[in-house]
Amino acid sequence: MIELKGGKTAPRLLEDLDAYDPRRPSTAGCNLLVNLPRQHENGELPTIVIPHKNQCRHKWVLKDTQCHLPLIIGRPDPKAVSTIAAFCEHCRCHLNLSVEFPSGDASPCPSQESPLHHFVYHAEESNPRVKPENSPRIDTSVDWEELLSFRCSTIQCSARLGIRTRSPHLRPEWIDLLTSEDLIRLRAKTAISADPARFEGHAVPLPSEVLTNLRTYILNALRVDNRRTISAHNKKWLLCLGDPCTELLEYIGFVREDDEWVVPRADTSEAAPGSNPINKLLEDVEKELLALLLQRPDDEKRASKLQYGLTSASQRLAKALGTENCEIALNLGFYPTLGAKLDFHDDLIKIAYERQLISDPEGTPYYLEALQGIAHGRKSEDLQTSVAIEASSGKVSAQDIRSAYLALGLDLGFEYLDDDHIIGTFQSRAADSPRQEPELRRALQIVGQHRGTVTNLEQALSWLGATDDMDDEFVVAMYKIKEEENPAEEATARHAVSLIAQHRNSSALKQWLETGALGEVDMDVGQAYNRLQIDDRTIEDDFILTAFQYFIGEAPSQANDLRSALRAIANDRKSSLLYNFLNGTANYPLAEWPVGLRNIGNTCYLNSLLQFYFTIKPFRELVLEFDAHKRDPSIGNLTEYTIGSRFVTKQEVQRAQKFVRELQKLFQGMITSPTSFIEPELELARLTLLSQPVEAGLRRSSTLDGKRPSLGEINGRPIIGPLALPMSGIAENSIHTDSKAVGSGIESSEPTLLGNDPAEEGTDQEMPDLIPQQSAEHSQKQPTLDDKENLPPGEASTERSNTIEPLLNSTGEASPELPNLQGHKETKEAVIEPPSRPPPYPPRPQPEENKDYIIRQEIQMGAQQDVTEVISNVLYQLECAVKPTSIDPSGEQINQIKDMFFGKLRSYTQNLRGDFETKEQFFAYLFVDVASGPKTIYEALDGAFDVQQVQVDGTFQPQYSTISQLPPVLNILVQRAQYDKKQSSTFKSVNHLELEETIYMDRYIDTDDKDLIQRRKESWDWKRQLRQLEARREDLIQTDLNMDVPDLLDATARCLEEISEEEDIGVTAGLQEATKEAAMEAKEELESIKTLIKDLTASVRSQFVDRRKLPYRLQSAFIHRGTATSGHYWIYIRDFSQDLWREYNDEAVSAVTKVSQIFDEDKSPRPATPYFLVYVRDDLKDHFVDPVCRDVPEQPETQNAVMDDVQDHHFAAAYRAPAQDGQGTTAVIGDWFEADNVKPQAW
Repeated sequence: MIELKGGKTAPRLLEDLDAYDPRRPSTAGCNLLVNLPRQHENGELPTIVIPHKNQCRHKWVLKDTQCHLPLIIGRPDPKAVSTIAAFCEHCRCHLNLSVEFPSGDASPCPSQESPLHHFVYHAEESNPRVKPENSPRIDTSVDWEELLSFRCSTIQCSARLGIRTRSPHLRPEWIDLLTSEDLIRLRAKTAISADPARFEGHAVPLPSEVLTNLRTYILNALRVDNRRTISAHNKKWLLCLGDPCTELLEYIGFVREDDEWVVPRADTSEAAPGSNPINKLLEDVEKELLALLLQRPDDEKRASKLQYGLTSASQRLAKALGTENCEIALNLGFYPTLGAKLDFHDDLIKIAYERQLISDPEGTPYYLEALQGIAHGRKSEDLQTSVAIEASSGKVSAQDIRSAYLALGLDLGFEYLDDDHIIGTFQSRAADSPRQEPELRRALQIVGQHRGTVTNLEQALSWLGATDDMDDEFVVAMYKIKEEENPAEEATARHAVSLIAQHRNSSALKQWLETGALGEVDMDVGQAYNRLQIDDRTIEDDFILTAFQYFIGEAPSQANDLRSALRAIANDRKSSLLYNFLNGTANYPLAEWPVGLRNIGNTCYLNSLLQFYFTIKPFRELVLEFDAHKRDPSIGNLTEYTIGSRFVTKQEVQRAQKFVRELQKLFQGMITSPTSFIEPELELARLTLLSQPVEAGLRRSSTLDGKRPSLGEINGRPIIGPLALPMSGIAENSIHTDSKAVGSGIESSEPTLLGNDPAEEGTDQEMPDLIPQQSAEHSQKQPTLDDKENLPPGEASTERSNTIEPLLNSTGEASPELPNLQGHKETKEAVIEPPSRPPPYPPRPQPEENKDYIIRQEIQMGAQQDVTEVISNVLYQLECAVKPTSIDPSGEQINQIKDMFFGKLRSYTQNLRGDFETKEQFFAYLFVDVASGPKTIYEALDGAFDVQQVQVDGTFQPQYSTISQLPPVLNILVQRAQYDKKQSSTFKSVNHLELEETIYMDRYIDTDDKDLIQRRKESWDWKRQLRQLEARREDLIQTDLNMDVPDLLDATARCLEEISEEEDIGVTAGLQEATKEAAMEAKEELESIKTLIKDLTASVRSQFVDRRKLPYRLQSAFIHRGTATSGHYWIYIRDFSQDLWREYNDEAVSAVTKVSQIFDEDKSPRPATPYFLVYVRDDLKDHFVDPVCRDVPEQPETQNAVMDDVQDHHFAAAYRAPAQDGQGTTAVIGDWFEADNVKPQAW
């Protein structure tokens, strides 16, 4: 390894100072504060000093009286010495940092030319603490002191930096005397037993009391200018300290004189603080006692009566070293090698690089490599320019050296490599590949400056032409291609595969390297549980499958290794459920059990959604009998009615019907599959997850940019994330028309061969309005778009253009003698100009593999879409695909989908005249929120309907909502993704939502029932009182000292009592009694508030218990485990006919043995929480819910292999619809209503 001799910028030194623990010094050459990371010639990452497992991450706080602080404004005085004295709040080590300018520089750092100090270690001026070579550890119980000296390398600056650290004053045995409950109890009982009558009523003190009392004695010595004494028979003294603490007390400066203890006498004059040794000792010990107090349990700290005032030293340390004004940059790698910090601006990075070259010229290749890495990671043009300038000057980086050796096929670490061998290799390769001679000659030139080939993970992937997300089989395939292209590179290829196997910890790749066969390897059961991050080996198989599905969704490339882990656990448990899951066989009779859906890459939510829709019988029958209900897309006039307040286009209808066809194929496969699970088609996943505008935007971006949309890169790999709503018109190449999109004011766009791209025309595109409301009172030309549930996510409404046909009709007849000039009849005068640009290249056909890759990429992007967008996309496409059954008075299309899933909300808003204005809109799901804390399902639903204040004409007015029409299938979306403004990031709220198997919707229905209306008003008033009471309770509970107000006042009263009795300090008459009285009043108020909250909560929850005419039964619960940006979905679905809950977890469908796992709160660190709930009208549940629909054809045994092959091809064309009898064995939604005399209207 190579040890660099450069220095560190001041910010880097300060950052390392926080992590450097002198209590546990490293061996020579590995001092975190002094040494740079060691470099490896073989290209491995630099060796950074690894902190000890018990290393302290310091929290430096000031020792005020010992500091000579620089001015806050202006740079440090070159002729002055700045001294910062601090101690660590955690480990109690003491720090003294001094900066001096012995030459009296006129322009020291930081200056315009050198904005940062660059400190280089000077060993001859230092006294480091080094661990003996043959000693495994250092005795940390003895006193120690260390001095490290540095000098600024800038010529104009003579700054000298001294960092002196020393051990805590309080030794471990003394700390035991002060904090050990056993030792304190022994001292106290000894004192009490000597004079029981005198100590009657006195308890054994807590450690916090002992620390506080000793600290008080020391503070009084520092503040009071007199010679105080304490009686050796003082009750508090004997209980807390006494003779066992004599050695400690004498060290601090207490002196025993007969029956009295003389307090240390500090110099309290203004000039003394910081210079008097006694004062320094007393302040150091006082700070250490304070640190020990802060480490006590919360209940002890609450009982302490002193306020802890600590001032962070970070600002003063930064000021002393001139680093307080560093600019912020991105957090990427290679910084330790340059002695820089992650948040340096580009200019500071360049300065750090230059200082390293001056301080350590021999390390130039490694410093240049660090600069290259930072420039690449930040994508900084400024830094990349600096790298290019350095390269043009003849400098080469360590990466360039390694690449050169690799180009020549040489081993950098080969001990006996000589010049003749290098030159011979060059000549041989140049003769074999004449075209590569310039590159080989450049490599030879670099090797001439320095001499091996090293391969890290990134190089291995790059050399094989693979990426980290490719699975193990693909890695082996790339190896074989490399080997066939050049058999001489077999060793290098195997080494690359070995590095990838080590990085992934892939048993399959390791087995391939050993045996040549890629397959699953039996994994040790302990390793298997660790691989799935399962600590409790007693958990049920269902939870193990959940963990497996979560990790395979996070890292599809590691599927083989994860399956090996699952198989090892299955073998250990002898679990038939896990065996069947791995082997794709059913744990239940195939004809009596639903099939699972294979996860095709982060599609667990898609699988749950498809399973849910399949169990809704009218929906399933509608899809299977789609031909009887599909809309005719050839109809010219599509503007007779709207879907989601907008007219649909022919292209939307065609795409929607394609989606239903794909869904139909899947449903047929789920009915007739001879295996326990099938795999959804990629096309179905794409059409489900991506709406038409988003899909068009992705492909348009891909066409224009030549690459997939990305949020940036990490290590050269794109980050795929949620996509913003596309701008209007992004879907297709378009022409401008005069017709406007209804309700949006956005110009419509249609594909045509005559039109120009809007981007080329420079037109401005507006973002569509997506307000999720639609009023039945408003006409079709209402200027705002309502009801987001009916809109295709991200697309504004458009209207068929009426200008295309006239344009086409204006074209005259064409012939070889008469060119088509669009209506120009005098052809003799016409001049045909040559085109101003060449014709476009015709599109090249894409190979099937490439198409699948593109679709998979789009699916991955679609998987990032919001849950509401996916559901809205599904429902919108289904509405577009089917013909209407009727038209709503608002012009909205009514169809089977609306009859099943859509209800109507009616909102009441009070205007300035005091009247209520109403508005009605369709809804596909209700939003509930659990951000504020755990809630019952009713408490969550109330939030969607309770009265609230909204702004009307500049004033706030009440508004509430009711349900004017309930759907048979009621969807409830739980909003768990929340935004943290302080952290500027999203997070998932995991608050528990207490579900009910049956809910009653009577309380939310739109009605003229005066009793129900009055109950609502009472409930709203109770909730208003609850909010006020809860706010007042928070005021009484939350304080800065982690004590509620009654306890705080009570502690204050006790403190006043003790001070008046023993400290001889005057207390205002009546203050103690007034404080006690205030504490009692606050306690009574808090208890009263708790009682009122309990009573009001009970009243709210019982207000509507007798209203039970509209029952809904829980049919499905979508569950998620993970974070706001990742995790795993599965679904629980109720089979009412068998009185059974099933868990659908991708491929696995199993019976739920404990219903509590659905309804009870998950208290694990990463809890599973419901995200989407489905309730079905109780009297229609048997008609609507049919989870098991199977018709498995009998297969001859000889056809098993054929069926396996059919399974592998996703049942793309192997299934047909179930046989129908005469009128058909299935029914649509309308038939159910007619059969039961139930209409989809308000109850």
